[in-house]
Amino acid sequence: METGGSLVQAIRKPTLTPKAIIHQKFGSKASYTVEEVEEPTQNGCPGLAILQKGPCLYRCSLELPDFTVVSGSFKKKKDAEQSAAQIALEKLGINLSSDNPTAEEAWRELIARVKYIFSNEFLSALHPLSSHFKAALRRVGDLNASVPASVIAICDGKLNNLCKIINPTVESHPLLVLSYIMRAAAGLPELVVSAEGQLSIWRKDPYPPNVIESSISQQSDVAESITTTAIYIPCSPEKAVEPVILNISSTGYYLDVIGQILGLSDANMVLISRTIGKASSETRFYFAAPKSYPLDMSSDLLNAKVVPFGGPLNAKASSLCGQDIYGDSILASIGYTWKGQDIFHEDVTLQSYYRMLISKIPSGVYKLSREAILAAELPLTFTTKTNWKGSFPREILSSFCRQYRLLEPVFCVSSIPLKASSELSRSNNKPEVSESAEQEREYANENESVDVDPKLAVLGSSFTCEVKIYSKCQDLILECAPNVLYKKQNDAVQSASLKVLSWLNAYLKDTYMSLEKEKQLANVFDIKFYRQIFFKEVVKCLSVCNCQHNETLGGKEPELNGVVENDASYINIEGTDSGLCPSNGSLLCVCYSVSLVTKGELQKELLESIEEFEFEMGTGAVIPCLEAVVSQMSVGQSACFYTELPPEDLVLAAAKDLANALAFLTSPCCLEYSIILLQVTEPPEDRMEQALFNPPLSKQRVEYAVQHIKEFCATSLVDFGCGSGSLLESLLEYPTSLETIAGVDISQKSLSRAAKVLHSKLVMKSDFDAPCRSIKSAILFDGSITDFDSRLCGFDLATCLEVIEHMEEEQASLFGDIVLSSFRPRILIVSTPNYEYNVVLQKSNLTSHEDDPEEKIQSQSCKFRNHDHKFEWTREQFQHWASELAVRHKYRVEFSGVGGAVDLEPGFASQIAVFRRVFLPEDDDSLKDENSVCQYKVIWEWNRSTQLEY
Repeated sequence: METGGSLVQAIRKPTLTPKAIIHQKFGSKASYTVEEVEEPTQNGCPGLAILQKGPCLYRCSLELPDFTVVSGSFKKKKDAEQSAAQIALEKLGINLSSDNPTAEEAWRELIARVKYIFSNEFLSALHPLSSHFKAALRRVGDLNASVPASVIAICDGKLNNLCKIINPTVESHPLLVLSYIMRAAAGLPELVVSAEGQLSIWRKDPYPPNVIESSISQQSDVAESITTTAIYIPCSPEKAVEPVILNISSTGYYLDVIGQILGLSDANMVLISRTIGKASSETRFYFAAPKSYPLDMSSDLLNAKVVPFGGPLNAKASSLCGQDIYGDSILASIGYTWKGQDIFHEDVTLQSYYRMLISKIPSGVYKLSREAILAAELPLTFTTKTNWKGSFPREILSSFCRQYRLLEPVFCVSSIPLKASSELSRSNNKPEVSESAEQEREYANENESVDVDPKLAVLGSSFTCEVKIYSKCQDLILECAPNVLYKKQNDAVQSASLKVLSWLNAYLKDTYMSLEKEKQLANVFDIKFYRQIFFKEVVKCLSVCNCQHNETLGGKEPELNGVVENDASYINIEGTDSGLCPSNGSLLCVCYSVSLVTKGELQKELLESIEEFEFEMGTGAVIPCLEAVVSQMSVGQSACFYTELPPEDLVLAAAKDLANALAFLTSPCCLEYSIILLQVTEPPEDRMEQALFNPPLSKQRVEYAVQHIKEFCATSLVDFGCGSGSLLESLLEYPTSLETIAGVDISQKSLSRAAKVLHSKLVMKSDFDAPCRSIKSAILFDGSITDFDSRLCGFDLATCLEVIEHMEEEQASLFGDIVLSSFRPRILIVSTPNYEYNVVLQKSNLTSHEDDPEEKIQSQSCKFRNHDHKFEWTREQFQHWASELAVRHKYRVEFSGVGGAVDLEPGFASQIAVFRRVFLPEDDDSLKDENSVCQYKVIWEWNRSTQLEY
C-alpha cells in the first residue's frame, strides 16, 4: 500500500478540481455547508456488547442557484466538499477530462491566458494578480500601467502549470516562465506591448474609465502608508544580513519601493522568487535582473533554456530559497492574496530569517516545533506517540520535501500475518519485531496522518514500511527499506520516516565525507540514495547553510561513533537527593533556561526558557550534555552548567533580543544552562524488559502456559485479568487441545479490543489448518476477578499472568481464596514480577559493593516496574503467599519463572506459581454448584457451531 503522496498522483499533470470548476462557473453563488455526522461503526466483531465510538466524519451540502446536492461521509472536510462538487458537476453534465494537453495545446492555452489577464473583465476579478494591475495603474511617469512580467509569473498558478506542461524543466528553473510570458505577449501585438530586453508588459489601449472606476471601488479604505520590516541580504558573504524598513504609500506600488532599495530606477526589473515555506505564504526574495535581461525567445518550446544570468550568485539567499538568487536581495513578506483586494504584509525579522535558515535541516524543523532550539534534538528512535513530543517524523519528512521542492514522500506499507512474522523472526535474516510500549493497542483510527488500508489493518499482523522520495521531475532520489516489523502501521511509517530524517541530519552535516563513511552511514539507516540527483536537488541548496550542530549541540553520528562525550563543564547540582532518578525510557519534565554569559564579566542575556519541557530519556531527544547532566539528578534538584557556543545561527534563532545577543557575540562568551528536574514518569514494564530479554517476557509467559496446556491435555482455559486479550490471542497461534477459552477483566476498553482480535482469528474461513481450528467456543466477561461467577467453575486451566500486582495485597489474597475455593480449576498459573530482579532491569550498579550478592540485592532500593503496581513481592514473599493458599485450599504448588535462572541471583524476572488441585475420594467433579451465581456481564460470545457466515 502507498500512503502519504502516491507517485502516480504526484506526477500527474495539473488539472482543475471539481470545486475549482464550480467556482469558475458559479463564484460566490456556490454555497458549501459542512456538518459533522455520526454513522454506525463497523467494528468487524458481531455480538460485541460495548458501544463503539466511530471516527469523526463530515458531510457537505452544496447549494447552487438551481439545485442542492449532498455528499457522502468523509474523514476530511475538504474531501466532502470535493465530493459534493463532483456530484454537482455530474448533475450538470460536466465530465472532468483525465486527458492532459500536449505542449502545443498548452502553449495555445498560455497565449489565451495572457490575453484574458489583460482583458477588461480580469481587472475586476478577485485575483491577487488583478490587484497588481490596479496598483500598476497608480504608477507615475513611464511606468504607469506597466506590469512586471515577474509578477505575472509568480501570481498566476494556472499560467505556471501550463508552462510546466510545455517544459517540465520549469520546475527546476522558474525564471524560464518569464521567457514564455514575454514570448506569449509578443504573440498578442494587437492587445499588449512589450519592449525588447525589458521585463514588463502594457496594454496597448488603456482600460475604459468605467472599468477602472469599478475595480477601484472594490478596494476598501487603506491607511495612508504601510510600514513593514524586511531583511536585506547582501551578495557578499563578508557583509552582514540586516533589517530594512519598507515604507509604502497608499497610492504607491510596493515593488517600486523594493526596486529603490535594490538601486533600480525601473522596478520592472525586479525578479521575484517562489515562496519560502508554506505555499500560501507571501514570503519571497526580491532581486535585480541585469539592465538588459537575456531571454530565450526561440521557437523551440520544449527545449527553451535558461540564459546565463551574468551576475554574482547570492549564496546565502540561494541556500534558503532553493532557487538561484543573484546579487543583493530583499527577503520580504508582502503581496496580494485571494482573501481581499488590500495589500498583505508581515514583518520578517532577523530572528525569523535565522529560524528559516535552521529549518532547512530536519533537526531544525523539530527544534522549531518544540520551541526549544538550544535544548531539543531530533530523537534517534520513535517509541510511542505518548512519549514523542513535537512534530512527528512523517510530518517533518514531508516538510523537508516541501522545503526542497521535492514530491511528497511515498510510503509503501506491507502487512505480514503474525504467524508469518513469527517464522521470519526465527530465520537467520530475521526482521526485528518492535514491541509496542502500550498495553492496550488501538487499531482503529490510530493516527490521523496515516490512512490505514483496511486490507492491511488485520488484527494480529505486523507491519513494515518502505519510504521513497522523488524529485519534481519524478527522479528517484532515495529509498529506505528498514528490515523491521512493527505491531502498528503508524509505528512502521513513523519509524521509517525517522530513519530517513536521521540519515539526512548526519549526511547534510558532512556532505563531503569519504565514500567508505558514506556507505557505512547508509547501511546504518537502511538508505539507498542516488548521489548525483541528491546533490542536485538537496545538497546544492544547502551549500552555505551554516546551521549544522557542533559536538556541543548534538553533532553526533548515531550508531557510528558511539555516545558523544559529555562536554558540559562546571556542573553544579543543588538540592536534596529525593531518590527518584531518571532511567532510559523515563519521561522527564524539566524547567530550564539558556543564557549567553560573558567570560569574566558575568553578564547574562536570556536566550531561551521553558517552564515545563518533556522528553524521553535515552532517545537522543535533547542535546547530549543536557541529558548527561539530568541523568545525574533526582526530582526536585537543580543544576547549572556551561558549554561552548553552538553555531551562531542557532543562537540568533533562539534569541529574544537580537541586538543584545549580537552584542554579546562580539566578545568571548559561552552558554549557561539552568535546569530543575520537575518530574520523572517511569517507562512501562514491558519497555524495560525488552532491553534484556529475547524473546520478550510476555512471549515466554505464553509459551510457559502452552507447555502446561499440552502437559495436562487441557480442553478449557480461563484467563483472569485477560486485559486486551494478549494471552488468549497468542494461544490461538499454537496447536493445543483447547476447545473452550474464556477471559475476565474490568476494563471494557481492553475487552473490546480482545473481542475484535479473537473474532478476527476465530472466523478465518480459508485456513483450515490454523491452530485455532480446535477452539469450539469463546467468551469474554466484564467483572472483577475477586467476585464469583459459577459459569467459570471447574475449568481445566486458569491463568492470572502479571495481574495481582495491580491490586492491593488484600485483594490479591482474596482473589487467591476465591479462585481456589470456588472456581476450583485443575491447574492455576499465577505470575508476578520478582522485585529482586528490578536492580537488573533498572541497571543499578551492584558491583560497586563488596557485600554478599544476596545481601546486596535485599538491601538495594528499587522502584516498581510500573507506576500502576500496588506492590511487587520478593521471591520469599511470593512463595509464602502461594504456599499458604495451597495448604488452605488443598492444592499443591511449585515455583518457577521466566527470564533469568533459578540458580542465579536474583532469580527469575517474572516468578510463577503453579497450583495443582489435589483430588480426594470425596470429590465429585461432575457436581456443580446448586445455586447458579452470575455476577459477570457477557461482553462477547462466539461458538463455532452457530457462527454466522460474514
